[in-house]
Amino acid sequence: MRQGWKMALSGGLRCCRRVLSWVPVLVIVLVVLWSYYAYVFELCLVTVLSPAEKVIYLIFYHAIFVFFTWTYWKSIFTLPQQPNQKFHLSYSDKERYENEERPEVQKQMLIDMAKKLPVYTRTGSGAVRFCDRCHLIKPDRCHHCSVCAMCVLKMDHHCPWVNNCIGFSNYKFFLQFLAYSVLYCLYIATTVFNYFIKYWRGELPSVRSKFHVLFLLFVACMFFVSLVILFGYHCWLVSRNKTTLEAFCTPVFTSGPEKNGFNLGFIKNIQQVFGDNKKFWLIPIGSSPGDGHSFPMRSMNESQNPLLANEEPWEDNEDENRGPSISHEAYRVQCWEPF
Repeated sequence: MRQGWKMALSGGLRCCRRVLSWVPVLVIVLVVLWSYYAYVFELCLVTVLSPAEKVIYLIFYHAIFVFFTWTYWKSIFTLPQQPNQKFHLSYSDKERYENEERPEVQKQMLIDMAKKLPVYTRTGSGAVRFCDRCHLIKPDRCHHCSVCAMCVLKMDHHCPWVNNCIGFSNYKFFLQFLAYSVLYCLYIATTVFNYFIKYWRGELPSVRSKFHVLFLLFVACMFFVSLVILFGYHCWLVSRNKTTLEAFCTPVFTSGPEKNGFNLGFIKNIQQVFGDNKKFWLIPIGSSPGDGHSFPMRSMNESQNPLLANEEPWEDNEDENRGPSISHEAYRVQCWEPF
């Protein structure tokens, strides 16, 4: 009986958490709907008097609005991609692994299984990255999301504002959403500013539209500042071919920690997210190369192009001046793997 109550309570809490997780999305949707009403009706149709100015404002506004809402939709409803079946332990391997009590034997078992897979990253201690909740060997750049309760390929972070995990399948859409959000706020702020000044100076009558126009500028500027910082940070990550998790915790390879293990050069780094075809870069259509399970690495790229071997990032040079590279054991103390 007590066990049944515990299960019911646990199920109720999970249901409440699912419902509450949509609150940030609902807030964004309500703000966007209000901004649409305030800009289209209160500004363009009521406040702006010139017919030509109205048409120009509305055309450009709706063009930006379509891409803004389209990318937001894709960021929310594109499901995170999980590792395929070959990375999961078979029933017999799982049983053998769980029945084994010696950690060193378990570690060796994972090493033997990983030999058949394209896996080159390790934990801080140098062990094969294994998820004991999903019972799979993690592909490179894959992490377990505690919110989504699954392993996500090339996981960047879990975003509450889209109620989704940002990873290989939707990182391009998330970046586009940030870009169009910045553009959306900037366009509203620049076109509203002139009428904000007129209301402030009393050149326009104090009607209901005044509140919407004044508040619209304030909200647009507030969101613009926060979004441009976030977008700039992710642009920096893309230019280095890093995820947010990799920026905070340097990935470890079989040879040891490597800050720029996936850095292929500026252009190739961008292509790793947006694809080779530039005509798809601005459109929220999936064009990222690969399947999310393996990625080209700098070490392999250097063997094909010796010129890259001479390109040392500044921070790497600084590290070399400080002293020799740290070992797996020392690195494990500095950077534990939270996922």
